Amino acid sequence: MTKLAADLLNAIRPTTYIVSSKLNERLGIDLTIASETFQHTGSFKFRAAYNLAASVPNREILTASSGNFGQALAYACRLLGKKCTVVMPANSAAVKIEAVRNFGATVDLIDTSKVGRNERVAEIAAIKPEAYAASAYDDDFVIAGNSTLGLELAGQNFDSIIVPVGGGGLISGIILGLEKADGQTAVYAAEPLLANDGARSFRSGKLIANEKEPQTIADGARTISLGIRNWPVIQRGVVDFIEVAEETIASALRLYFELANLKCEPTGALSLGALLTVPEKFQNKKVCVVVSGGNVDANLYKSLI
Repeated sequence: MTKLAADLLNAIRPTTYIVSSKLNERLGIDLTIASETFQHTGSFKFRAAYNLAASVPNREILTASSGNFGQALAYACRLLGKKCTVVMPANSAAVKIEAVRNFGATVDLIDTSKVGRNERVAEIAAIKPEAYAASAYDDDFVIAGNSTLGLELAGQNFDSIIVPVGGGGLISGIILGLEKADGQTAVYAAEPLLANDGARSFRSGKLIANEKEPQTIADGARTISLGIRNWPVIQRGVVDFIEVAEETIASALRLYFELANLKCEPTGALSLGALLTVPEKFQNKKVCVVVSGGNVDANLYKSLI
């Protein structure tokens, strides 16, 4: 193991496994929740962000984020003594904007109906050529960091794992981690129906982008397209995409609250929402649903539960 790999494993927190007898009885399925809500900065993104920040030599890192990757990168950069600028949609959850700032990063708020996230990052990069422009999902360091979760999941002997999908950084990392360990587990992608570019791409065999940033309540999945680096991994490693309606995302979030005593954000509820959408796919299986994070605006959470 390299020193960098050892440092990463020491920096991240292992995922938290939750088995709720009440939830399992309600669903009639052997279900385990793998929750990243207790990871540093409240989501799986710290795995990716720390690996990236520790791997690149640049002293400043730029990125675009709805909030979770921004928080994680800001914190990772603070730990490593680096500067960080995060481009965020102006309608991002207030709790996420505040958290990014509290970790010491500069926040650049934009109206995504007028300028794209990546376009704005490119504008900043043009005046800061010494900085590293990082994608929250379409980056080899990001995918490698996320693979640590796949390695953890591989040791649990699940038949199926359901993973939330936005840009594809988490699911491609999990697939790579599983491939290193066993390659036997079936991986399903859970995606908002309102942001189903991944499902459309998967079924057509080519990348298809959303025309504009989709306004799903699962704000971590408001991406234009799957990442180019993620795409071939997803093509070979995903069994199927399951598209989840907005009301089903909300129902899943409520079930976590009511039956598992778990607070999660709407994006984190996607995997359970997928199971609720097609429960017949998972009968008589040992199933893991990945909860990607728990950073949710208090007012939104109140309205959903």
